Amino acid sequence: MSTAVPTTSTPTRTGGVLAVHAHPDDETLSTGALLATWAAAGSPATVVTCTRGERGEVIGAPLAALEGDGPALAAHREGELTAAVAALGATQVFLDALPSRPDLADGADRAERAEGVVSRGSEGTSSARSARDAAAWRYEDSGMAWVSVGAAGAAAEVPAAALVSVPLDVAAARLAGLLLDRRPDLVATYEPGGGYGHPDHVRAHAITARAVELATAAAGDGWAPAVAWAVAPEAALRAGYAALADDPGARAVLAAAAGDRRATREGPLALPDPAGPLPSVATDGVVDLTVDVLPVRDRVLAALRAHATQVQAVTALDHPDAVACYALSNLVLAPVLPTESYAWAPGRAPSAPLPR
Repeated sequence: MSTAVPTTSTPTRTGGVLAVHAHPDDETLSTGALLATWAAAGSPATVVTCTRGERGEVIGAPLAALEGDGPALAAHREGELTAAVAALGATQVFLDALPSRPDLADGADRAERAEGVVSRGSEGTSSARSARDAAAWRYEDSGMAWVSVGAAGAAAEVPAAALVSVPLDVAAARLAGLLLDRRPDLVATYEPGGGYGHPDHVRAHAITARAVELATAAAGDGWAPAVAWAVAPEAALRAGYAALADDPGARAVLAAAAGDRRATREGPLALPDPAGPLPSVATDGVVDLTVDVLPVRDRVLAALRAHATQVQAVTALDHPDAVACYALSNLVLAPVLPTESYAWAPGRAPSAPLPR
């Protein structure tokens, strides 16, 4: 196991870490400490965001009117993302803002079918869109539905321009172009289940994997970034859940949010079940890369607070198994574990030690 702490150096346009995420707030929730740690050491830290989170729920009465108004919520969340990325010390770009790279794509439709992936809204309708049309899309939040505790699945209705409707190679080629330009040492994203099953998270994982394939093939010089999947050791996650019931700071958060404010998604907050089912981010497998959260906790918590429509009750804790807590619109308190953990994607471990 290695610890992802690069040496301090003058930032350059190449190298560093590049994280690929589905929506604004995911960069902080999944890889905030990694990004902040590399940025603090002077290495480039880049976030690629696949959508603007148009279909997200909204916390709090002041901005409740944004929920259901996709364009307005997207614009607001762009501002939240800008503030969060600044707190982490990173830079950010939207996937659909990257140049189209048909020269790097390898037949979007064929690639989709070879993988058994059918793009929602792209087949079987009079409004079917070709890969060429998709190059001009503004990629939208695909939405989700809860299918079980901690597990999401596809929404009943999917927008025509949803991320899951974009042919895989079209989206991946855009990202591959950026990878070739930046030549990161490390690419980070979700594990294959997308952390908890959100269709956009699953798609972001697939886009990232394909983009790395396209970029390394096009480079032709042996360059290949390490690829890390964000995971959480099962034992650590359960310990973090249990810590929330023990920690005085977490209990104070629960007490402050005990009133029934479900209409504005603010309370009452509940504790997670340490013995209950876990999302797909949990693993009992090998952890290859770790990042200590405490040295950059202030940056991470500032970034979480910037996502005010999505994240609430952000509070630092003094507990060995949970260094902070927060809640999303599901009204369940969640721990910030003391260590961010990652597993190498198969065949994508670093060929040489990462900068440290």
